[in-house]
Amino acid sequence: MPYSPIIGTLGYVMSEDRQRVLLVHRVARPDDAHLGKYNGLGGKMERDEDVAACMRREIREEAGIECTRMVLRGTLSWPGFGKQGEDWLGFVFRIDAFEGTPFERNPEGTLSWVPLTELPRLPMWDGDRHFLPLVFDEDPRMFHGVMPYSGGRALSWNYTRL
Repeated sequence: MPYSPIIGTLGYVMSEDRQRVLLVHRVARPDDAHLGKYNGLGGKMERDEDVAACMRREIREEAGIECTRMVLRGTLSWPGFGKQGEDWLGFVFRIDAFEGTPFERNPEGTLSWVPLTELPRLPMWDGDRHFLPLVFDEDPRMFHGVMPYSGGRALSWNYTRL
């Protein structure tokens, strides 16, 4: 059977001084698999778009801003991550410039600017702590990782940088 993951994007919008990142605190929907966690912005890619168009659309829908400079930082395969154990393939972006003023909230929760130094103290998916340093570091190479999940927990983490 061919590998057919759900394809999505995940974006981290940087403040102008590059010291803070815009995150959503997922507190709006009691049935949300991400309830209580902080996360970047993003979602599922639609059939008629490429990954960059998907990232721009998701940021527009979730934060109300327009991306003017994005950097693809890497890709992640999350086997078993979905609610029913679905596999995900994510394209992870850092958004270095944008136009507009971000929403204060969206249908998933509250948006806030979080200092990069505070990220380790936030409730988030366990696996995010492994790849987030690669999103924000100064290494220009992209990372390509795999992080199998089971029961809502990361089982392992491997990546290559190219």
